[in-house]
Amino acid sequence: MDTLISNVTVVTMNPRMDVLFGAYIAIEDGKILSIEKTAPEEKPQTIIDGTGMVAIPGLVNCHTHLATASLRSFTDDLTGNEALEALLKKEAKMDSRAAKAAASLAIAECLRFGITSVSDLYYYPNATAEAVAEAGIKANLALSAYRFIDQNEDFDFETDEQCQELAKVVEKWHGHDNGRIRIDAGIYAEYTSNFRLWEALAAFAMEKGIGMQLHLAETQSEVDSCLDRTGMGPGELLSCHRLFAVPATAAGCACLEEHERKLLAKKKVSAVATPLASAKNGQPITPILDCVKAGMNVALGTGGAIDCGNLDLFEVMRCAAMSARSATGNPAALPASAALMMATVTGAQAQGRAAECGTLEPGKDADIVLVDFSAPHLIPCHNVLNGLVWSAKGGDVAMTMVRGKILYQNGTFPTIDLKAVVEELTTYAIPKLFDDAK
Repeated sequence: MDTLISNVTVVTMNPRMDVLFGAYIAIEDGKILSIEKTAPEEKPQTIIDGTGMVAIPGLVNCHTHLATASLRSFTDDLTGNEALEALLKKEAKMDSRAAKAAASLAIAECLRFGITSVSDLYYYPNATAEAVAEAGIKANLALSAYRFIDQNEDFDFETDEQCQELAKVVEKWHGHDNGRIRIDAGIYAEYTSNFRLWEALAAFAMEKGIGMQLHLAETQSEVDSCLDRTGMGPGELLSCHRLFAVPATAAGCACLEEHERKLLAKKKVSAVATPLASAKNGQPITPILDCVKAGMNVALGTGGAIDCGNLDLFEVMRCAAMSARSATGNPAALPASAALMMATVTGAQAQGRAAECGTLEPGKDADIVLVDFSAPHLIPCHNVLNGLVWSAKGGDVAMTMVRGKILYQNGTFPTIDLKAVVEELTTYAIPKLFDDAK
Protein backbone atom coordinates (compact mmCIF):
# COMPACT_ATOMS: atom_id res chain seq x y z
CA MET A 1 0.00 0.00 0.00
CA ASP A 2 1.34 3.40 -0.99
CA THR A 3 -0.71 5.81 1.13
CA LEU A 4 -3.25 5.63 3.94
CA ILE A 5 -5.48 8.56 4.89
CA SER A 6 -6.45 7.82 8.48
CA ASN A 7 -9.32 8.85 10.78
CA VAL A 8 -11.08 10.97 8.16
CA THR A 9 -14.72 11.75 7.42
CA VAL A 10 -15.40 10.43 3.91
CA VAL A 11 -18.09 11.92 1.69
CA THR A 12 -18.22 9.15 -0.90
CA MET A 13 -20.82 10.63 -3.31
CA ASN A 14 -21.64 7.02 -4.19
CA PRO A 15 -25.22 6.13 -5.23
CA ARG A 16 -26.17 5.72 -1.54
CA MET A 17 -24.51 9.05 -0.65
CA ASP A 18 -22.67 7.32 2.20
CA VAL A 19 -20.79 9.50 4.67
CA LEU A 20 -18.30 7.54 6.75
CA PHE A 21 -16.85 8.92 10.00
CA GLY A 22 -13.41 7.96 11.31
CA ALA A 23 -12.64 6.04 8.14
CA TYR A 24 -9.44 4.89 6.44
CA ILE A 25 -8.73 5.36 2.72
CA ALA A 26 -6.08 3.03 1.34
CA ILE A 27 -4.37 4.04 -1.91
CA GLU A 28 -2.19 1.95 -4.19
CA ASP A 29 -0.88 2.60 -7.70
CA GLY A 30 -2.94 5.77 -7.98
CA LYS A 31 -6.22 4.00 -7.20
CA ILE A 32 -8.44 3.77 -4.14
CA LEU A 33 -7.78 0.31 -2.74
CA SER A 34 -10.33 0.38 0.07
CA ILE A 35 -12.41 2.63 2.31
CA GLU A 36 -13.03 1.02 5.69
CA LYS A 37 -14.03 1.92 9.22
CA THR A 38 -11.00 0.09 10.61
CA ALA A 39 -7.33 0.45 9.73
CA PRO A 40 -6.01 -2.16 7.27
CA GLU A 41 -3.43 -4.64 8.53
CA GLU A 42 -0.97 -3.83 5.74
CA LYS A 43 1.43 -1.06 6.64
CA PRO A 44 1.43 1.87 4.20
CA GLN A 45 4.52 3.68 2.97
CA THR A 46 2.92 7.02 3.90
CA ILE A 47 0.22 7.94 6.41
CA ILE A 48 -1.79 11.16 6.09
CA ASP A 49 -3.57 12.10 9.30
CA GLY A 50 -7.16 12.97 8.41
CA THR A 51 -8.24 14.04 11.90
CA GLY A 52 -10.58 17.01 11.61
CA MET A 53 -10.66 16.63 7.82
CA VAL A 54 -13.43 15.79 5.38
CA ALA A 55 -12.41 13.81 2.29
CA ILE A 56 -14.42 14.52 -0.85
CA PRO A 57 -14.00 13.50 -4.50
CA GLY A 58 -11.88 15.94 -6.47
CA LEU A 59 -14.03 18.75 -7.84
CA VAL A 60 -14.61 18.96 -11.60
CA ASN A 61 -14.67 22.41 -13.19
CA CYS A 62 -16.54 21.79 -16.45
CA HIS A 63 -16.06 25.20 -18.03
CA THR A 64 -13.12 27.57 -17.75
CA HIS A 65 -10.60 29.56 -19.76
CA LEU A 66 -7.35 28.98 -17.89
CA ALA A 67 -5.14 31.39 -19.83
CA THR A 68 -7.37 34.37 -19.03
CA ALA A 69 -5.87 34.41 -15.52
CA SER A 70 -3.49 37.11 -16.76
CA LEU A 71 -6.54 39.33 -17.38
CA ARG A 72 -8.10 38.91 -13.93
CA SER A 73 -9.85 42.09 -12.70
CA PHE A 74 -9.14 43.91 -15.97
CA THR A 75 -12.68 44.26 -17.34
CA ASP A 76 -14.67 44.34 -14.09
CA ASP A 77 -17.45 46.96 -13.97
CA LEU A 78 -17.38 47.51 -17.75
CA THR A 79 -20.44 47.01 -19.92
CA GLY A 80 -20.59 43.90 -22.07
CA ASN A 81 -19.44 45.62 -25.26
CA GLU A 82 -16.74 47.61 -23.44
CA ALA A 83 -15.41 44.46 -21.78
CA LEU A 84 -15.41 42.52 -25.06
CA GLU A 85 -13.56 45.28 -26.90
CA ALA A 86 -10.92 45.55 -24.16
CA LEU A 87 -10.55 41.77 -23.99
CA LEU A 88 -10.09 41.33 -27.73
CA LYS A 89 -7.33 43.95 -27.79
CA LYS A 90 -5.38 42.12 -25.09
CA GLU A 91 -5.99 38.65 -26.51
CA ALA A 92 -4.60 39.84 -29.85
CA LYS A 93 -1.25 40.34 -28.10
CA MET A 94 -1.19 36.96 -26.39
CA ASP A 95 1.14 34.19 -27.55
CA SER A 96 1.81 30.60 -26.48
CA ARG A 97 4.41 31.55 -23.90
CA ALA A 98 2.09 34.06 -22.23
CA ALA A 99 -0.80 31.60 -22.37
CA LYS A 100 1.20 28.84 -20.70
CA ALA A 101 2.28 31.11 -17.86
CA ALA A 102 -1.30 32.19 -17.19
CA ALA A 103 -2.61 28.63 -17.51
CA SER A 104 -0.01 27.41 -15.01
CA LEU A 105 -1.13 30.04 -12.52
CA ALA A 106 -4.78 29.10 -13.03
CA ILE A 107 -3.99 25.41 -12.55
CA ALA A 108 -2.29 26.20 -9.25
CA GLU A 109 -5.42 28.13 -8.26
CA CYS A 110 -7.61 25.17 -9.22
CA LEU A 111 -5.54 22.76 -7.15
CA ARG A 112 -5.57 25.20 -4.23
CA PHE A 113 -9.38 25.09 -4.35
CA GLY A 114 -9.72 21.30 -4.62
CA ILE A 115 -10.29 21.05 -8.38
CA THR A 116 -8.74 17.92 -9.86
CA SER A 117 -10.10 18.10 -13.41
CA VAL A 118 -10.96 20.98 -15.73
CA SER A 119 -12.65 21.51 -19.09
CA ASP A 120 -10.92 24.37 -20.86
CA LEU A 121 -12.29 26.15 -23.94
CA TYR A 122 -9.79 28.68 -25.23
CA TYR A 123 -6.90 29.27 -27.61
CA TYR A 124 -3.30 27.98 -27.46
CA PRO A 125 -4.31 24.42 -26.53
CA ASN A 126 -0.78 23.10 -27.02
CA ALA A 127 0.62 25.55 -24.48
CA THR A 128 -2.19 24.78 -22.05
CA ALA A 129 -1.60 21.05 -22.51
CA GLU A 130 2.04 21.54 -21.60
CA ALA A 131 1.03 23.30 -18.38
CA VAL A 132 -1.49 20.56 -17.57
CA ALA A 133 1.03 17.79 -18.29
CA GLU A 134 3.61 19.35 -15.97
CA ALA A 135 1.19 20.07 -13.12
CA GLY A 136 -0.50 16.66 -12.96
CA ILE A 137 -4.13 17.84 -13.04
CA LYS A 138 -6.69 16.21 -15.35
CA ALA A 139 -8.07 18.21 -18.25
CA ASN A 140 -10.36 18.12 -21.27
CA LEU A 141 -8.93 20.80 -23.56
CA ALA A 142 -10.73 22.32 -26.53
CA LEU A 143 -9.67 24.88 -29.11
CA SER A 144 -12.31 27.62 -29.19
CA ALA A 145 -12.78 27.75 -32.96
CA TYR A 146 -14.49 30.67 -34.65
CA ARG A 147 -14.95 31.41 -38.31
CA PHE A 148 -17.11 34.15 -39.80
CA ILE A 149 -17.52 32.20 -43.02
CA ASP A 150 -19.62 33.44 -45.88
CA GLN A 151 -22.34 30.92 -46.67
CA ASN A 152 -21.06 30.62 -50.24
CA GLU A 153 -17.38 30.50 -49.36
CA ASP A 154 -15.44 27.29 -49.83
CA PHE A 155 -14.29 25.71 -46.59
CA ASP A 156 -11.77 22.89 -46.28
CA PHE A 157 -10.91 21.30 -42.95
CA GLU A 158 -7.56 20.21 -44.38
CA THR A 159 -6.42 23.78 -45.06
CA ASP A 160 -8.22 25.78 -42.36
CA GLU A 161 -5.65 27.08 -39.85
CA GLN A 162 -7.62 26.45 -36.66
CA CYS A 163 -8.86 23.05 -37.79
CA GLN A 164 -5.32 21.94 -38.56
CA GLU A 165 -4.14 23.24 -35.19
CA LEU A 166 -6.82 21.10 -33.56
CA ALA A 167 -5.76 18.05 -35.58
CA LYS A 168 -2.15 18.46 -34.48
CA VAL A 169 -3.12 18.88 -30.82
CA VAL A 170 -5.30 15.77 -30.96
CA GLU A 171 -2.44 13.80 -32.48
CA LYS A 172 0.03 14.98 -29.84
CA TRP A 173 -2.00 15.17 -26.65
CA HIS A 174 -5.25 13.17 -26.79
CA GLY A 175 -4.95 10.30 -24.32
CA HIS A 176 -1.70 11.61 -22.83
CA ASP A 177 -0.66 9.92 -19.58
CA ASN A 178 -3.29 7.19 -19.79
CA GLY A 179 -6.06 9.66 -20.56
CA ARG A 180 -5.20 12.32 -17.98
CA ILE A 181 -5.33 14.78 -20.88
CA ARG A 182 -8.15 14.59 -23.39
CA ILE A 183 -8.68 16.86 -26.36
CA ASP A 184 -12.13 17.99 -27.47
CA ALA A 185 -13.26 19.86 -30.55
CA GLY A 186 -14.90 23.19 -29.83
CA ILE A 187 -16.55 26.32 -31.11
CA TYR A 188 -16.86 29.56 -29.22
CA ALA A 189 -20.59 29.82 -29.99
CA GLU A 190 -23.20 29.57 -32.73
CA TYR A 191 -23.01 33.29 -33.53
CA THR A 192 -19.25 33.28 -34.19
CA SER A 193 -19.29 30.58 -36.87
CA ASN A 194 -21.53 28.77 -39.34
CA PHE A 195 -22.56 25.36 -40.55
CA ARG A 196 -19.44 24.68 -42.64
CA LEU A 197 -17.26 24.78 -39.56
CA TRP A 198 -19.78 22.94 -37.38
CA GLU A 199 -20.17 20.05 -39.77
CA ALA A 200 -16.43 19.77 -40.39
CA LEU A 201 -15.65 19.73 -36.65
CA ALA A 202 -18.43 17.24 -35.95
CA ALA A 203 -17.14 14.87 -38.62
CA PHE A 204 -13.60 15.15 -37.27
CA ALA A 205 -14.76 14.59 -33.70
CA MET A 206 -16.71 11.48 -34.70
CA GLU A 207 -13.72 10.14 -36.61
CA LYS A 208 -11.33 10.69 -33.67
CA GLY A 209 -13.75 9.74 -30.90
CA ILE A 210 -13.47 13.06 -29.09
CA GLY A 211 -16.03 15.36 -27.49
CA MET A 212 -17.25 18.89 -28.14
CA GLN A 213 -17.25 22.09 -26.04
CA LEU A 214 -19.09 25.37 -26.67
CA HIS A 215 -21.04 28.30 -25.24
CA LEU A 216 -24.76 28.01 -25.91
CA ALA A 217 -27.78 30.29 -25.43
CA GLU A 218 -26.15 32.45 -22.77
CA THR A 219 -28.33 35.50 -23.47
CA GLN A 220 -31.76 36.17 -24.92
CA SER A 221 -30.27 38.51 -27.53
CA GLU A 222 -28.11 35.63 -28.78
CA VAL A 223 -31.20 33.44 -29.10
CA ASP A 224 -33.30 36.16 -30.74
CA SER A 225 -30.58 36.82 -33.30
CA CYS A 226 -30.42 33.14 -34.22
CA LEU A 227 -34.20 32.94 -34.50
CA ASP A 228 -34.27 35.99 -36.78
CA ARG A 229 -31.54 34.59 -39.04
CA THR A 230 -32.56 30.95 -39.18
CA GLY A 231 -36.00 30.45 -37.67
CA MET A 232 -34.51 28.14 -35.05
CA GLY A 233 -32.93 28.56 -31.63
CA PRO A 234 -29.16 27.90 -31.41
CA GLY A 235 -29.58 24.50 -29.73
CA GLU A 236 -31.91 23.22 -32.44
CA LEU A 237 -29.82 24.75 -35.22
CA LEU A 238 -26.55 23.22 -34.06
CA SER A 239 -28.26 19.88 -33.59
CA CYS A 240 -29.47 19.98 -37.18
CA HIS A 241 -25.85 20.33 -38.27
CA ARG A 242 -24.77 17.33 -36.18
CA LEU A 243 -22.62 19.26 -33.72
CA PHE A 244 -24.08 17.11 -30.96
CA ALA A 245 -23.35 13.81 -32.67
CA VAL A 246 -20.54 13.44 -30.12
CA PRO A 247 -20.71 14.01 -26.33
CA ALA A 248 -20.84 17.76 -25.73
CA THR A 249 -20.61 20.19 -22.82
CA ALA A 250 -22.52 23.41 -23.42
CA ALA A 251 -21.81 26.33 -21.11
CA GLY A 252 -24.75 28.59 -20.38
CA CYS A 253 -27.98 27.02 -21.71
CA ALA A 254 -29.71 29.86 -19.85
CA CYS A 255 -32.14 30.81 -22.61
CA LEU A 256 -32.97 27.52 -24.30
CA GLU A 257 -36.59 26.77 -25.10
CA GLU A 258 -38.12 23.77 -23.35
CA HIS A 259 -38.20 21.71 -26.56
CA GLU A 260 -34.48 22.45 -27.07
CA ARG A 261 -33.63 21.26 -23.57
CA LYS A 262 -35.46 17.99 -24.26
CA LEU A 263 -33.75 17.66 -27.64
CA LEU A 264 -30.31 18.21 -26.16
CA ALA A 265 -31.07 15.74 -23.36
CA LYS A 266 -31.70 13.08 -26.00
CA LYS A 267 -28.41 14.04 -27.63
CA LYS A 268 -26.63 13.54 -24.25
CA VAL A 269 -25.51 17.18 -24.14
CA SER A 270 -24.39 18.29 -20.68
CA ALA A 271 -25.44 21.77 -19.62
CA VAL A 272 -22.73 23.57 -17.67
CA ALA A 273 -24.04 26.23 -15.29
CA THR A 274 -21.65 29.08 -14.53
CA PRO A 275 -23.84 31.03 -12.09
CA LEU A 276 -21.16 33.30 -10.66
CA ALA A 277 -19.71 34.29 -14.02
CA SER A 278 -23.18 34.77 -15.50
CA ALA A 279 -24.38 36.95 -12.65
CA LYS A 280 -21.18 39.02 -12.63
CA ASN A 281 -21.52 39.62 -16.37
CA GLY A 282 -25.17 40.65 -16.06
CA GLN A 283 -26.39 37.53 -17.86
CA PRO A 284 -29.22 35.16 -16.94
CA ILE A 285 -28.29 32.11 -14.88
CA THR A 286 -28.84 28.58 -16.15
CA PRO A 287 -32.24 27.27 -14.98
CA ILE A 288 -30.70 24.18 -13.42
CA LEU A 289 -33.96 22.56 -12.31
CA ASP A 290 -35.56 23.02 -15.75
CA CYS A 291 -32.54 21.40 -17.41
CA VAL A 292 -32.63 18.48 -14.99
CA LYS A 293 -36.38 18.09 -15.50
CA ALA A 294 -35.80 17.91 -19.26
CA GLY A 295 -33.32 15.06 -18.71
CA MET A 296 -30.07 16.96 -19.21
CA ASN A 297 -26.94 16.19 -17.24
CA VAL A 298 -25.98 19.42 -15.46
CA ALA A 299 -22.48 20.23 -14.27
CA LEU A 300 -20.78 23.35 -12.90
CA GLY A 301 -18.06 25.67 -14.17
CA THR A 302 -16.38 28.86 -13.09
CA GLY A 303 -15.68 30.42 -16.46
CA GLY A 304 -12.27 32.09 -16.57
CA ALA A 305 -10.74 34.19 -13.83
CA ILE A 306 -11.62 37.23 -15.95
CA ASP A 307 -15.29 36.18 -15.78
CA CYS A 308 -15.82 35.61 -12.06
CA GLY A 309 -12.67 36.81 -10.31
CA ASN A 310 -11.46 33.43 -9.09
CA LEU A 311 -11.79 29.72 -9.78
CA ASP A 312 -13.33 28.71 -6.44
CA LEU A 313 -15.87 26.01 -7.24
CA PHE A 314 -17.14 26.05 -3.63
CA GLU A 315 -18.46 29.55 -4.34
CA VAL A 316 -20.03 28.28 -7.57
CA MET A 317 -21.79 25.42 -5.76
CA ARG A 318 -23.26 27.85 -3.27
CA CYS A 319 -24.33 30.28 -5.99
CA ALA A 320 -25.93 27.47 -8.02
CA ALA A 321 -28.06 26.41 -5.07
CA MET A 322 -28.96 30.02 -4.27
CA SER A 323 -29.99 30.76 -7.85
CA ALA A 324 -32.35 27.77 -7.97
CA ARG A 325 -33.93 28.73 -4.66
CA SER A 326 -34.28 32.37 -5.62
CA ALA A 327 -35.84 31.50 -8.99
CA THR A 328 -38.42 29.16 -7.45
CA GLY A 329 -39.01 30.85 -4.12
CA ASN A 330 -38.39 27.47 -2.52
CA PRO A 331 -35.58 27.32 0.08
CA ALA A 332 -35.36 23.56 -0.42
CA ALA A 333 -35.30 23.67 -4.23
CA LEU A 334 -31.71 22.53 -4.71
CA PRO A 335 -30.25 20.76 -1.67
CA ALA A 336 -26.57 20.71 -0.76
CA SER A 337 -26.27 17.11 -1.93
CA ALA A 338 -27.36 18.10 -5.44
CA ALA A 339 -24.97 21.05 -5.59
CA LEU A 340 -22.09 18.83 -4.51
CA MET A 341 -23.15 16.19 -7.01
CA MET A 342 -22.94 18.69 -9.87
CA ALA A 343 -19.37 19.54 -8.84
CA THR A 344 -18.31 15.89 -8.68
CA VAL A 345 -20.48 13.09 -10.08
CA THR A 346 -22.20 14.83 -12.98
CA GLY A 347 -19.07 16.85 -13.73
CA ALA A 348 -17.16 13.61 -14.24
CA GLN A 349 -20.02 12.35 -16.42
CA ALA A 350 -19.86 15.51 -18.55
CA GLN A 351 -16.14 14.97 -19.11
CA GLY A 352 -16.59 11.30 -19.97
CA ARG A 353 -14.65 10.37 -16.84
CA ALA A 354 -17.38 8.76 -14.72
CA ALA A 355 -15.57 5.42 -14.72
CA GLU A 356 -12.44 6.95 -13.19
CA CYS A 357 -13.51 9.74 -10.85
CA GLY A 358 -16.40 11.73 -9.36
CA THR A 359 -16.92 9.44 -6.37
CA LEU A 360 -14.72 7.94 -3.66
CA GLU A 361 -15.02 4.20 -4.18
CA PRO A 362 -12.56 1.29 -4.44
CA GLY A 363 -11.21 1.00 -7.98
CA LYS A 364 -11.63 4.69 -8.80
CA ASP A 365 -8.65 7.00 -9.28
CA ALA A 366 -7.44 8.49 -6.01
CA ASP A 367 -8.61 12.01 -6.89
CA ILE A 368 -9.13 13.11 -3.31
CA VAL A 369 -9.50 16.47 -1.60
CA LEU A 370 -9.16 17.04 2.14
CA VAL A 371 -11.14 19.96 3.55
CA ASP A 372 -10.09 21.23 6.98
CA PHE A 373 -13.24 21.43 9.13
CA SER A 374 -11.43 22.86 12.16
CA ALA A 375 -11.93 26.48 11.06
CA PRO A 376 -14.38 28.59 13.13
CA HIS A 377 -16.80 29.03 10.22
CA LEU A 378 -17.16 25.25 9.93
CA ILE A 379 -17.96 24.63 13.61
CA PRO A 380 -20.31 23.07 14.60
CA CYS A 381 -20.97 20.65 11.77
CA HIS A 382 -24.45 19.21 12.13
CA ASN A 383 -24.51 18.07 8.50
CA VAL A 384 -21.33 17.52 6.50
CA LEU A 385 -22.88 18.10 3.07
CA ASN A 386 -24.49 21.33 4.22
CA GLY A 387 -21.17 22.43 5.70
CA LEU A 388 -19.36 21.79 2.44
CA VAL A 389 -21.80 23.79 0.31
CA TRP A 390 -23.01 26.55 2.62
CA SER A 391 -20.01 27.20 4.86
CA ALA A 392 -16.79 25.90 3.28
CA LYS A 393 -14.56 27.90 0.98
CA GLY A 394 -11.84 26.92 -1.45
CA GLY A 395 -9.32 28.24 1.06
CA ASP A 396 -10.35 25.48 3.48
CA VAL A 397 -8.77 22.85 1.22
CA ALA A 398 -5.74 21.34 2.95
CA MET A 399 -4.75 18.79 0.30
CA THR A 400 -5.52 18.00 -3.33
CA MET A 401 -4.50 14.64 -4.76
CA VAL A 402 -4.80 13.35 -8.34
CA ARG A 403 -4.25 9.65 -9.02
CA GLY A 404 -2.70 9.27 -5.59
CA LYS A 405 -0.16 12.04 -6.11
CA ILE A 406 -0.30 15.13 -3.90
CA LEU A 407 -0.44 18.24 -6.09
CA TYR A 408 -1.29 20.72 -3.34
CA GLN A 409 -0.81 20.51 0.42
CA ASN A 410 -0.88 23.23 3.05
CA GLY A 411 0.35 26.05 0.82
CA THR A 412 2.82 24.05 -1.26
CA PHE A 413 2.61 22.89 -4.89
CA PRO A 414 4.99 19.92 -5.38
CA THR A 415 4.61 19.92 -9.18
CA ILE A 416 4.44 23.68 -9.83
CA ASP A 417 7.23 26.17 -9.25
CA LEU A 418 4.82 28.93 -8.32
CA LYS A 419 7.56 31.50 -7.83
CA ALA A 420 8.85 30.86 -11.35
CA VAL A 421 5.32 31.01 -12.78
CA VAL A 422 4.64 34.38 -11.15
CA GLU A 423 7.98 35.68 -12.38
CA GLU A 424 7.16 34.59 -15.93
CA LEU A 425 3.82 36.34 -15.65
CA THR A 426 5.21 39.58 -14.28
CA THR A 427 8.28 39.80 -16.51
CA TYR A 428 6.85 38.47 -19.77
CA ALA A 429 3.13 37.67 -20.03
CA ILE A 430 1.59 40.74 -18.42
CA PRO A 431 3.99 43.26 -20.02
CA LYS A 432 3.32 41.66 -23.41
CA LEU A 433 -0.43 42.12 -23.01
CA PHE A 434 -0.42 45.52 -21.32
CA ASP A 435 2.62 47.38 -22.63
CA ASP A 436 1.09 49.55 -25.35
CA ALA A 437 4.53 50.08 -26.88
CA LYS A 438 4.73 46.41 -27.83
